[in-house]
Amino acid sequence: MGLDDTIIKPHERLADHLAGDMAAVNSLIRERMASEHAPRIPEVTAHLVEAGGKRLRPLLTLASARLCGYDGPFHVHLAATVEFIHTATLLHDDVVDESGQRRGRPTANLLWDNKSSVLVGDYLFARSFQLMTETGSLEVLNILSNAAATIAEGEVLQLTAAQDLATDESVYLKVVRGKTAALFSAAAEVGGVIAGAPAGQIEALHTYGDALGICFQIVDDLLDYEGSDAIGKNIGDDFRERKLTLPLIKAVAQASPEERAFWERVIEKGKQGAGDLDHALDLLRKHGALDAARADAMGWAGRAKAALAGLPDEPIRQMLDDLADYVVARIS
Repeated sequence: MGLDDTIIKPHERLADHLAGDMAAVNSLIRERMASEHAPRIPEVTAHLVEAGGKRLRPLLTLASARLCGYDGPFHVHLAATVEFIHTATLLHDDVVDESGQRRGRPTANLLWDNKSSVLVGDYLFARSFQLMTETGSLEVLNILSNAAATIAEGEVLQLTAAQDLATDESVYLKVVRGKTAALFSAAAEVGGVIAGAPAGQIEALHTYGDALGICFQIVDDLLDYEGSDAIGKNIGDDFRERKLTLPLIKAVAQASPEERAFWERVIEKGKQGAGDLDHALDLLRKHGALDAARADAMGWAGRAKAALAGLPDEPIRQMLDDLADYVVARIS
């Protein structure tokens, strides 16, 4: 699958197919991010929510519910919940990472301050729990509250693992399952739950979201070193921030003593100079780390597609299948 701009991308087709539902989600988000007493809350939230983005997570919830035959109102609440959780984590992440840019725009913590970003993120988490309880489903509450805890756990794990050369692929996978895949899988799963789908279909949706989320993060990590599609990022941002992502983990695993000393200096000790990024890229290519990470991403996309086999044969299922292809097409 190519990335010709004239071709309608799978997430855009999904958004068009679910346009009515998505409009209801956006309306609910605007309604619930309001605050009578603290106008900074909607200001900060709107800056991020209205900045664009693919809205993949709420789309997964809407698509899963519709795919499983749901015709009630609460998939809209759950999609808004998922978007609020995601937005809250972005606000907190930008503070933790000391980021100045997201989606090509200045971050909220840069425009306002760290305190505002943290507190508005907390507000959105609280709003998300209000929304999910309105569905009246304890199972939904269990899935999404577990996801919120897993996201935080993954972020904390990354703090200790990101600059430690002992971090291997199993630890990386735990981090990714936490900070990225947990919300993808929960977003897809709760759509099936609210629709009253059979257990096998709900499990398939969870598996699809998990694999898609892992694939999505590996692709993001690859784009940091070789892509032109890393919107709002410069090539090598992860390297400069000393993040031990999958391509680096693969290169470190094959490093000679001299190469390992280089990785210790630039990642563990943070002593980086002119030419170090180019040398890092040379080592990634020398050991085939980028190609190996690309193969892993394609493998996870394949798992996501395989999980769809047990779901109803509807147009949405094909769109979800195409979405998995599209995620990896960004690096093919």
